[in-house]
Amino acid sequence: MTWRRPHRPDSADLLSVLGQLTARAREGAELQQARVQLAEALQRELLPASLPALPGLRAAARYAPARRGLDIGGDWYDGFRVPGGALAFSIGDVQGHDVAATAFMGQVRVCLRAVGAVVTDPGEVLGKANEVLLAMDSELFATCTLLRFDPHTGELASARAGHVPSVWATADGRYGIAEYDGGPPLGTVPDVRYAVTRRRLVEAGSIVLLTDGVVEGPSFPIDEGLDRVLHLVRGAAGGDPDELAADVMKVADSTGHADDAAVLVLSHDGHDGPDSSDGPGSGEPDARVTPGPEGPAVV
Repeated sequence: MTWRRPHRPDSADLLSVLGQLTARAREGAELQQARVQLAEALQRELLPASLPALPGLRAAARYAPARRGLDIGGDWYDGFRVPGGALAFSIGDVQGHDVAATAFMGQVRVCLRAVGAVVTDPGEVLGKANEVLLAMDSELFATCTLLRFDPHTGELASARAGHVPSVWATADGRYGIAEYDGGPPLGTVPDVRYAVTRRRLVEAGSIVLLTDGVVEGPSFPIDEGLDRVLHLVRGAAGGDPDELAADVMKVADSTGHADDAAVLVLSHDGHDGPDSSDGPGSGEPDARVTPGPEGPAVV
């Protein structure tokens, strides 16, 4: 029996195979990269080009994409005018890191705008938006904070759906992290009533809303991130919201965040209207928490 040495491909064959594998890998990477670029472009189009303002209230925002290269985020911020001359602001985070999450983010944002155009109470807006999202039968959900500012009374009403608490400080030295009662994320539980926190903005100050990508990293606890933001807000209360938003976004760089990140800053002057001296809300510690329109909130 004659033993035959198995055929060994020559260098030209090896180069050909290597070239084919490289081309396939490149095609796969280019396809995924194209999906990421599409989602990022979609997200840029969905985020507002500018934010509304009123005398005594200024807003600014920042957004940073995910750092995991091919991941796509679902963070958003928004600001829009609502009936009665008021302004509404929202910030949130959709579960997931793909094109579907970005598309769902757009649906949530539009839903909040649509409901907010006919409903004034932020808790009720979240409740109705929650029912709409559940009716869509999507597997995705979103956390969210929604604020409504009334320029006539200086009252700020806010409701929270499973979202990171906001950070605030006033020019007279008060500050805190607004960990008030809220409710579950949007699109998870039916028939939810979201509590509303109301306070009057008597003193000049700043309020920072953010997503967890700003204050939490792989080995960086969220409490430490919130403390860093609080330190920044205390030093810039009532100042330029654009500068403060840029400084807060730098916290995300220090946490080593992998997720995308969004920051929304509201800087307000003091309100000296007729109702400002005899009601709660001259500072965050005196804020009132009221239940939803049909009973106590689900916490």
